[in-house]
Amino acid sequence: MKHYTLVLLACILLCACTQKKENSAEVRASVPAQSEQVQQDYTSEFGVQAYSFRNYFPKDMLGTLDKIQEMGITKIEGDGGRIPPEEFRRLCAERAITIPSTGAGFQELKDDPMAIVDKAKKLGANYVMCAWIPHEERGNFTKEDADNGIAVFNSAGKILAENGITLAYHPHGYEFQPYEDGTLLDYIISNSNEEHVAFEMDIMWIHFGGGDPVALLNKYPTRWKMMHLKDLKKGTPKDLTGGTDVENNVVLGTGELNMPEILSTGKKVGVEHFFIEDESSVVMTQVPESIAYLKSLKTQ
Repeated sequence: MKHYTLVLLACILLCACTQKKENSAEVRASVPAQSEQVQQDYTSEFGVQAYSFRNYFPKDMLGTLDKIQEMGITKIEGDGGRIPPEEFRRLCAERAITIPSTGAGFQELKDDPMAIVDKAKKLGANYVMCAWIPHEERGNFTKEDADNGIAVFNSAGKILAENGITLAYHPHGYEFQPYEDGTLLDYIISNSNEEHVAFEMDIMWIHFGGGDPVALLNKYPTRWKMMHLKDLKKGTPKDLTGGTDVENNVVLGTGELNMPEILSTGKKVGVEHFFIEDESSVVMTQVPESIAYLKSLKTQ
């Protein structure tokens, strides 16, 4: 009888352990499925353009970087403004944020490209972007203006390239003035040296000037290396000035642009860096909402 009782107890314990393992396996199976779904839906690493936080950095550099880190952002385009570039790089690195790209003014590129090289290297940046070609009258960008831009970009771009840095021009929408069978943007892209000059697409400004971001990505697939993710409030009047009210910047996915198609095409043609840029006065609210939108996409 004693032997029988021991055998019976052993059977009961074995059944209990088996059931527990089966229940644990079911729980484990459900968790990876959720993680895999998130990874499948959100496969790009998005950064942010420092200009988005221009109203915050001068008041509280450390606090602003902390907020950016809390948003889950690991890349930033820009520099530290008044603080030395090496110091800004250190502060970013402490928060696991890298600086793959920084900016430079047109006149800087023309006058002293080596100073730009020095700053980029101190930041750890591989790209330098220029966002404006000077022209006298807003809405009247001319071929002479375009030629001026091409000359400076080709000259400075060569020097940057020789030092391991890639120059990228960021069109602002005013370049869509008609020219020959296309536009002055086509003229700039076609006449800039592909070995030394790349391009960064700000999708909102392309759209604002009358261009089609997807069509341009497909037309010049080897030229676009970076992208500013920005959406435009529905119904906003558009023109060739390269300027609109900053409050027309809205949360990604709520404006006029077809984000899923733009993102998938950008990835397809080899865009390396995607930076959220929000010029509105409510970036601390809108940028996290834009990130949530990007994470919800299933077409990336």
